[in-house]
Amino acid sequence: MDERAASRPQPRPALGDIAVHSRLADGTAVCLRTITPDDEPLLRAGIETLSAEARYLRFFSCAPMLPDPVIERLLDVDGHDHIGWGAICTECEGQPAIGAVHAVRDRPGGPVGEYSVAVLDAFHGLGLARMMTAALLLQCRAEGIEALDVHMLSENAAAKRLIKALGAIWRGESAGVADYRLDVAASLALLRADTDARGVQDVFAALDR
Repeated sequence: MDERAASRPQPRPALGDIAVHSRLADGTAVCLRTITPDDEPLLRAGIETLSAEARYLRFFSCAPMLPDPVIERLLDVDGHDHIGWGAICTECEGQPAIGAVHAVRDRPGGPVGEYSVAVLDAFHGLGLARMMTAALLLQCRAEGIEALDVHMLSENAAAKRLIKALGAIWRGESAGVADYRLDVAASLALLRADTDARGVQDVFAALDR
């Protein structure tokens, strides 16, 4: 190889090509990576594993499996207008999917998207949602998404705590659904400042540019 070519800086991989290995608050080993269409079996298995209450809070439905068009939309991640990250438990039998987070633009190329997150019941309260959200927001920033709208059932206390900790602003409520908005830059600043959250800091170390 030409020495000059060898000395040139090599292009860094896209954020979506990087896997983040870390541990949850209880020490469980996890891997965060972007979602692809090949993840359909993992996605379906994860949704089936959610409790009826968790499915209702995330999808507004207790059905054990979502309609195929919904599954297809969740897998239709292009890394620009639809950004999705998933988490796998790397030390669990079969390495199942244990969580996912999405940002979908309200219009192609627009600065605003819609945020959603789901974590399997057994992994609640261990910092996984914050880790996945940090990865998602970093890619949102890189792709020009400046804000994310959040639509949640008003009774979803866990999701409300999460987004309020990220600086979300309440925008109203209708028919039992509360609406919030996250500013991507402000939420990233709050996450970056949480130096006690090892998993979140591992995400920044791998993805922040």
